[in-house]
Amino acid sequence: MKTYSISISKLKKLKTTICIGWAGLLFTAFFVKCTSSVPPIPRPVVKNGMVLIPAGDFPMGSEGGMAREDESPVHSVHVDAFWMDQTEVTNAQFKAFVDATGYITTAEKKPNWEELKKELPPDTPKPNDSLLQAASLVFEATDGPVNLNDYGAWWQWKPKASWQNPRGNGSSIENKLDHPVVHISWYDAQAYAAWAGKRLPTEAEWEWAANGGNKKTTYPWGEETITEGLPKANAWEGSFPYQNTLKDQFFYTAPVGSFEPNAFGLFDMAGNVWEWCSDWYDYTYYNSFKSQKAINPRGPEVPYDPYQPFLKQKVMRGGSFLCNDAYCSGYRVASRMKSTPDTGLQHTGFRLVKTVDF
Repeated sequence: MKTYSISISKLKKLKTTICIGWAGLLFTAFFVKCTSSVPPIPRPVVKNGMVLIPAGDFPMGSEGGMAREDESPVHSVHVDAFWMDQTEVTNAQFKAFVDATGYITTAEKKPNWEELKKELPPDTPKPNDSLLQAASLVFEATDGPVNLNDYGAWWQWKPKASWQNPRGNGSSIENKLDHPVVHISWYDAQAYAAWAGKRLPTEAEWEWAANGGNKKTTYPWGEETITEGLPKANAWEGSFPYQNTLKDQFFYTAPVGSFEPNAFGLFDMAGNVWEWCSDWYDYTYYNSFKSQKAINPRGPEVPYDPYQPFLKQKVMRGGSFLCNDAYCSGYRVASRMKSTPDTGLQHTGFRLVKTVDF
């Protein structure tokens, strides 16, 4: 198996200045003088494209402001050390997997109606056979303002859309091998993980890694909003879903590592593509830890979503190139998203982790 290793020095020609604690680990394009007498922490340890994430305790979740109900209550969590991919899995890496195994993704298979209807309300009518073909959901900008609760206004079910054809028939990943692979279902990510000898992160591991050791940060980069200062992530700038100002220079996905890493040395923990976690999604799961610390939580035994009670869903984290404060704010470290494990979209990808062997 070929290993793709992307170093910080290769992706970003930066001078690294390390100030007080993990919260003060700064990656800047210029020298910032350290005024603290506290000894600097070690630089991130990178090996075979993975970063060593230290063990730690942190308050998981969010309350107030932009927080949603499923992000509370805030609760204390401990996670052991682990290795995490420095970037999202790329088209090049996924292609190596497919070339080696002949794997066919969920989006490239014809849907099985008998299986699909098990997760739909009773008596749901069978869709037209023209819709039951290999396809996936592709983003299409609207001509003007729309109801932001109507997701169908900007998502289209396109035949032959897949990781190889991100925008449907006629598109390709040519010249995009360094972009994150998309249209990936949870099952696809699991298959790749088994081949690579890794695993999907738990939701707790993902949030701890995203906050970079800064236990109260709102975003992977700190507290500055995404619209302030220089671009910090690949997200939707302007009026969603019809006007993108392209301040960050990207309409769809960006090459991995296009923006500054967080304090742990991880790229794109906000924006670009949503990333699958191993956990089932339970809207009320955080209530389990009101009075006790969660030690390496693995998620609920069974999924639960009061708004979609027939669906069994997995957790997704990190936001995507479509996230905008008007309706999403998915690039916040505590923001939770979910989808059925057989779903892949144009903004759905993943990164993997490995347990530290002591």
